[in-house]
Amino acid sequence: MASRRPRRRFRSLIVVLVILAGLLVVADRVAESFAEGRLATMAADEAAQYDVQAADTSVEVGGFGFLPQVARGEFSQITLTMDQPTISKVPAEDLTVVMNSIQVPRELLTGDTSAPVNVGTADVHLRLSPAALTKVARTSGLDGLSLRIVGGKLQARVTVRGVEARATIQPQAQNGRIRLTVGELPSTVPSVVRNAIDNQLARGLEIPELPFGASLKAITVDGQAVLLTATASDIQLNGA
Repeated sequence: MASRRPRRRFRSLIVVLVILAGLLVVADRVAESFAEGRLATMAADEAAQYDVQAADTSVEVGGFGFLPQVARGEFSQITLTMDQPTISKVPAEDLTVVMNSIQVPRELLTGDTSAPVNVGTADVHLRLSPAALTKVARTSGLDGLSLRIVGGKLQARVTVRGVEARATIQPQAQNGRIRLTVGELPSTVPSVVRNAIDNQLARGLEIPELPFGASLKAITVDGQAVLLTATASDIQLNGA
């Protein structure tokens, strides 16, 4: 009988440890969910300062173990996602902000909603439809221009000197603007019209102010959307 007692005690210890581990996991997840909701509100409020509104805003805290990160007061990564945002009245498909090196004060999780969150760097990804980019073009003074995506490439339809032409164009980020370079034009388009199109598109598009003071770095075609990539640093998310 004596030999069985240690085994029973060992099994009891295992059961207790499993229960404690489960409780810790639940506590970790509850705390993480609370923090994600609070951070989403703070991020949405900060984005509103840049005339950005969204149908829905969510935040996901990265890294392994939420409570250990809270104990350090630093999160390795936070991903902010905004669905169907509008930026200066320009509709977008989605906005994703990947934040790194986030300093989160413990007061934020203990009820002090005024405590700010400091973000070291962030990668901003904004997806626009060709129709939305056409709207940006018109606000930039390119009234006769419309854009669409054909065969994975951005195509412009433009009317110059009474001649309508369709051209494959290469979008480039340049000094905070989107510069449009003509790639392919039908051989039937006169050279004088081509030069006029080149000059018109070279003016580029003036993009709306990006959230969090981000600077445009690249623009690419992503499926049936245009993807704008920007970077930001030293962001502060202020509480209420």
